[in-house]
Amino acid sequence: MENPDSARAVNTAGGSRFPDGIFHWLSRGKLYHCCASLVENMERSSRQRERVATDEDTTEQDEREQCPECGSTSLIASADGGELVCDDCGLVVEEGTIDRGPEWRAFNHGERQEKSRVGAPTTKTMHDKGLTTTIDWKDKDAYGRSISSKKRSQMHRLRRWQERIRTKDAGERNLQFALSEVDRMASALGVPRSVREVASVIYRRALDDDLIRGRSIEGVATAALYAACRQEDIPRSLEEVSDVSRVEQKEIGRTYRYIAQELGLKMKPVDPKKYVPRFCSSLELTEEVQSKANEIIDVTAEQGLLSGKSPTGYAAAAIYAASLLCNEKKTQREVADVAQVTEVTIRNRYQEQIEAMGL
Repeated sequence: MENPDSARAVNTAGGSRFPDGIFHWLSRGKLYHCCASLVENMERSSRQRERVATDEDTTEQDEREQCPECGSTSLIASADGGELVCDDCGLVVEEGTIDRGPEWRAFNHGERQEKSRVGAPTTKTMHDKGLTTTIDWKDKDAYGRSISSKKRSQMHRLRRWQERIRTKDAGERNLQFALSEVDRMASALGVPRSVREVASVIYRRALDDDLIRGRSIEGVATAALYAACRQEDIPRSLEEVSDVSRVEQKEIGRTYRYIAQELGLKMKPVDPKKYVPRFCSSLELTEEVQSKANEIIDVTAEQGLLSGKSPTGYAAAAIYAASLLCNEKKTQREVADVAQVTEVTIRNRYQEQIEAMGL
């Protein structure tokens, strides 16, 4: 227990308004619990105010997103007049809304790219997800003037060290090489950007699960790209993918089956009709042949002829049969070269399809 005289002295010297003897009642433990209770009450009231404010904002937002006249949620924002108009009844719900777009005006893609002051979005196709910066190779200062030889030498060393820092560990170097291979093969195959993103995600998952151990980086990258094509319904056969890869087709197929099983990738059966437009375009065949080939595939697939058959060979045989029926004859060699299958495969599938069609 503290001395009353000392407590009274402190109280008097500090000029406090507390009555004499208050420090006898407030021991250290009671003072701590009192302060803790006060802070807890303040935090509780603050959370309640935030919750009420959030509910009010949500209610106000719901009211703005719904027409007060007809209750429709189909509201159209007019950029010119700054109005929010109901598409059903035409009521102007709001006027003078805030324009959240840029302050500059652009009339084509080039002007938008030139005036935009923000960077590109993050992407999985780069090992650092596109968040890094690079030192320009122009060797010029902020005013566009050439820099001295000493400065150029210094900038060259900085660029070299920056490249080393960007790929400082083995995992980063692995990703950099693998994703560059995915981008190269995707460009050669002409697949869209979404396939590259999916392939990069699959490869990152394989790297995180240590599925690359004992396998080549190129093989896993190629298998990831082929799996991405399958998932995105992009008609690219294993033969086409192996043509742009530096790995043999047998290794690609083996690695693809392994990562698909380990990662639990769900693949739908390949539809032969996906190959028909591209093959017909390469053979310079008309829409009539393409339509007839799709019809042959539909009719024969219903009879179970597609089970266990190569989709590319099945599509090639249907195109060959359709070209004969539409008097736009193509040889088996021409069709086989485009589909990257053998003439024997086309002959076998062709005989089966003709018999199933009753021709």
